[in-house]
Amino acid sequence: MVRGLYTAYTGMLNQQKRMDTLSNNLANADTTGYKKEGVTSKTFETQLAIKVKDGSHGYLDQRIGKLNLGVKIGENYTDFSQGSYRYTDNTYDLALGGNGFFQISFTNKKGEQSVKYTRDGNFTIDKEGALRTKDGDYVLGDSGEIYLPTNSASVSINKLGEIYCDGEYIDRIAITDFEDYNYLKKYGENLYTAVDGAVEKEADAVIDQGYLEMSNINVVSEMVNMISLSRTYEANQKVIQTMDELMEKSANQIGKL
Repeated sequence: MVRGLYTAYTGMLNQQKRMDTLSNNLANADTTGYKKEGVTSKTFETQLAIKVKDGSHGYLDQRIGKLNLGVKIGENYTDFSQGSYRYTDNTYDLALGGNGFFQISFTNKKGEQSVKYTRDGNFTIDKEGALRTKDGDYVLGDSGEIYLPTNSASVSINKLGEIYCDGEYIDRIAITDFEDYNYLKKYGENLYTAVDGAVEKEADAVIDQGYLEMSNINVVSEMVNMISLSRTYEANQKVIQTMDELMEKSANQIGKL
């Protein structure tokens, strides 16, 4: 019976982890370039029960079967599939089609600079003409930070990311892709950071000016999953309540006989 309590408990933990991940997805359904997260589950490694030494078996430890102690929380993963486009007609709104990431020069609170990556192309320019993210970080091009003439009458960005101001070439927006996205870690502020082992490769993405890539979250599907998770969580609660009642009867009623 105690094993039954433990199994139901691990089930509740697993569903709670899934619910937290799902809730985070729903909270970011309208976040530009956000990529859906998921969580895996796996069974505990098979545990063997060892029988007490038995003279009839030559005093050898005997394997009497396999015991499974419930479900174990696995790992979080990110679904990097393409999100839908939203037309904005904003000159500095850029959407990536295909695989790749914008390079961002990120400065933390300590003033330390590093390169981060994002799919969020909601950019703007400051009074000096620097192309920045909505959080104020610099967007990088082939020549480093991108600066545009502040008096330009027209700014055009083609599929390759080449920037032209009044017909004059300025720079090309840097797009980076990776061989294995498992070496990308979410940093916060809709940014990713590359961890040890990440290998860059040439991106096959194209840039669409005047569009934004929305999140790849299906809100209806996530809501259905939330209902299913809630019911599974409640089922595990009922198992614990039932096991608790059985243990109480065993101790207070059967134990008195």
